[in-house]
Amino acid sequence: MHARLSLKSSDFFTLPPSLASFRAFFGAEAAPWEWVKQIEAALRGLKAHPRSASLPAGVHVEGAVVLGEGVTLPAQATLIGPCWIGARSQIRPGAFIRGNVITGEGCVLGNSSEFKNCLLLDGVQAAHFNYVGDSVLGNGAHLGAGAICSNLRLDQKNVFIQAGGAAVDTGLKKFGAILGDGAEVGCNAVLNPGAVLGRRSMVMPAMAFGGVLPADTIARVRQQVTFVPRKF
Repeated sequence: MHARLSLKSSDFFTLPPSLASFRAFFGAEAAPWEWVKQIEAALRGLKAHPRSASLPAGVHVEGAVVLGEGVTLPAQATLIGPCWIGARSQIRPGAFIRGNVITGEGCVLGNSSEFKNCLLLDGVQAAHFNYVGDSVLGNGAHLGAGAICSNLRLDQKNVFIQAGGAAVDTGLKKFGAILGDGAEVGCNAVLNPGAVLGRRSMVMPAMAFGGVLPADTIARVRQQVTFVPRKF
């Protein structure tokens, strides 16, 4: 079923050299949602690097947290392990990293944004008011301000992938989104549970998107705006 739908991880992203130590957990032939299932296992047994006494006073660090060379920290943030933050990544004010998070190099974990059980490859930007849970974001993927990766159905049943007239049970009750390399999501857009975006695809601002968006494709909603006189 996965092959017929052409939904394997290598269709969406390439694990960068910065995350080579995790390669055994993230196979190119696996369905991309299988990577979500492997994040916890990849971090099992992680040992934190010795922490500097010069951490900002408002940064709370708990558990096994590895910060790569050149990671920048704000005045206030919460980092709960296990998590691995790649070199030269930026953690911005109010970021909440709450376990089972892996990032590559040069990522932005933005102000007032929350990250949980997710894998961010190199150069991911989630810079403002984002929620990223149970998701994989490919190299150079970008979330506009307020973009949300919704990870739980209202009926709390397993998340299915809908594509090509077929439905695939991911086996996951919590599953956010897959963003291929270079995919972008506009401001205040919501990705419904199990949204899958191909490489360099784009979801336009202020819309809800679910299903599979092919590579190099834009999803948009056209709205009609009307003007009426103000009478009060």
